[in-house]
Amino acid sequence: MATQRKQPSKITLFILSFFPQLPLMEKNLKLCDDILVESLSPNMGYYFRSEKVLAKTQTEFQSLEVHEFKDYGRVLRLDGIFQTSDRDEFLYHEPLTHVPGICMNGARTSLVIGGGDGGAAEELLKYPTMEKVVMVELDEGVVVASKKYIPDIAKDAFNSKKLELRYEDGIKYIQNTSEKFDHVLLDLTDPFGPSAALYTKNFYEDINRILNPGGALSLHIESPITRPTIFSGLYWTLKSVFKNVTPMLNYVPLYGTLWGFAIASQTLDPMKMTKEEVKKRLAHFNLPDLKFYNEDTHFSLMSLPNYVRDLIKHEQKPYTPDYSPNVESLISRNLKIVEIN
Repeated sequence: MATQRKQPSKITLFILSFFPQLPLMEKNLKLCDDILVESLSPNMGYYFRSEKVLAKTQTEFQSLEVHEFKDYGRVLRLDGIFQTSDRDEFLYHEPLTHVPGICMNGARTSLVIGGGDGGAAEELLKYPTMEKVVMVELDEGVVVASKKYIPDIAKDAFNSKKLELRYEDGIKYIQNTSEKFDHVLLDLTDPFGPSAALYTKNFYEDINRILNPGGALSLHIESPITRPTIFSGLYWTLKSVFKNVTPMLNYVPLYGTLWGFAIASQTLDPMKMTKEEVKKRLAHFNLPDLKFYNEDTHFSLMSLPNYVRDLIKHEQKPYTPDYSPNVESLISRNLKIVEIN
């Protein structure tokens, strides 16, 4: 027999606040500024409660916030989008770094585009084979804030003599550089606004030009759950340039969903590694403080369920500057929670 649910004393609603200072007309409405909301699509989203605001500013390029969360430590937020936390960043950085790193038996030169929190550089510099990591970050404000408020992500990476940190446009750097790299890692914000150009066939062709033989590109490709069209579109955009494209999946709590990654190369194929080879190379490099990646998760990342296989089954038109992924149309900004007493 069904029992009637007791009506809660407070009803929590999501509202879209186009004007942050919009006064609440009803006395029984309370704006919950400590609850940060992010939408993943027009039909779903998630929230975290901020225990403390550590920084809130406008850089030259974007709004920047650093918050203290009870369950996820210190969190970086850019333009209202959660970027990284010092509690779960390893679920993002380790797959991007160590799947290609182990497959190529230790890169010697790596290029990071973005990655202002320093997490990608920190993982790359764990390899004793690494001679040089070039990190190209557009927004110096992200690096400054990350050093000050979330130093546990980069650890000592920013002090390494092997790290060359440059503040400039990543597209222009890749177009103009004469250097070649074993590994290019794109640690970017989502594909909207100026970042959309970094998710196109044209940009991937430029990256292919600066990769050494046997080199690889690694990047995130959005979510097959909340943004399936963009996930599959990015897969086929990479396929239009690279012979081998290996999608990977990992759940990242801060992103609120299953997240997609890819390794792209003309020769490298992570699926051709054996478990014993991965284990042997991990032991050889003795990479410190790995929280996620091992000889088992190497393959679990690339074990695609049927619905994801179906998503990428049919060839799609690659993204170009005239036809780019449009995440902006899928998300709502400045979402607030209001309580009605």
